[in-house]
Amino acid sequence: MEQKTLVLGVIGADVHAVGNRILDYAFSQAGFKVINIGVLASQEEFIQAAIETDADAIMVSSLYGHGEMDCRGLREKCQEAGIGDILIYVGGNLVIGKQEFANVEKRFKDMGFDRVYPPGTMPETAIADLHRDLKF
Repeated sequence: MEQKTLVLGVIGADVHAVGNRILDYAFSQAGFKVINIGVLASQEEFIQAAIETDADAIMVSSLYGHGEMDCRGLREKCQEAGIGDILIYVGGNLVIGKQEFANVEKRFKDMGFDRVYPPGTMPETAIADLHRDLKF
């Protein structure tokens, strides 16, 4: 079976590294090749890493509440770079304050994200979704 490649990172001015390490470990243990670009990552860094590694998916994490601002336009930039069809997942504490997750999920899906996860989602959920979405 061909190993699938994921670009993983924490977007924007977010420095929350512990969850990033947990996700790296979980995805690696599940058989994915993980390209972890770390914290404080820009949209351009996600895209460049995806192009350089011929990645199958981009996994964006945000815990400091500014994910909506940091993620806006990512799908469009992927399209401009020629990787418009790449899977893009996002998860974490994506917005400031208590908001109904269904509304948050809709906003991110409207921005072009394929999957949106609320705080506290276990890695196994994203792993199962990757298997479905990447059909392996």
